[in-house]
Amino acid sequence: MQVHVSQLNTVTLLALTGRFDAYSAPAIEVQLKSVSEQAPAYAIVDLSGVNFVDSTGLAILVQGMKRCRQHNGDVYICGVQQPVRIIFELTRFDTVFKMFSTQAAAVEACFLKV
Repeated sequence: MQVHVSQLNTVTLLALTGRFDAYSAPAIEVQLKSVSEQAPAYAIVDLSGVNFVDSTGLAILVQGMKRCRQHNGDVYICGVQQPVRIIFELTRFDTVFKMFSTQAAAVEACFLKV
């Protein structure tokens, strides 16, 4: 998995590519912990380059969301492709996370909050 991290004012953007699984999840966990150390803690996770996510990947996203919400922020998800969307829908995480079709839509929604 590759992770590209960028900063848009106070919002951290994590663009992931590859498989988001138990092997790659610790790197994302470190990034989300880093985001949650600031307030407000907003992160946008772009999954447009992710073709698979397992339960460990989902758990890391939930933990990151909880940490960010404790610091008056949130985690937004964008660019979810069909194979990954099915996993989000089966686990009902599509109702837990704020999900956007594009990175631009997520950024706009995030800046309305900040």
